[in-house]
Amino acid sequence: MGSMSTQIAVRLPDEMVAFLDRTVATGKARSRAALVAAAVEREMRRQAAEQDAQVLREHGPADDLDDLVQWSSTHLEVED
Repeated sequence: MGSMSTQIAVRLPDEMVAFLDRTVATGKARSRAALVAAAVEREMRRQAAEQDAQVLREHGPADDLDDLVQWSSTHLEVED
């Protein structure tokens, strides 16, 4: 994640705030903000994966490099 940040105000239900506070108090997160940021990052990854899955459903797994990879795996030798 980049070094720029913006402070925002978010209203959360009391039970969510209590969860944040317990998590920070037990050392499982550095701060409320860190825990919220981690949750947003997970959601961003989930949505990106969902979008990738949609592309695969619509277009299939094949791409322009599949034939090259197949040929390379049977014709090229890799030396250390």
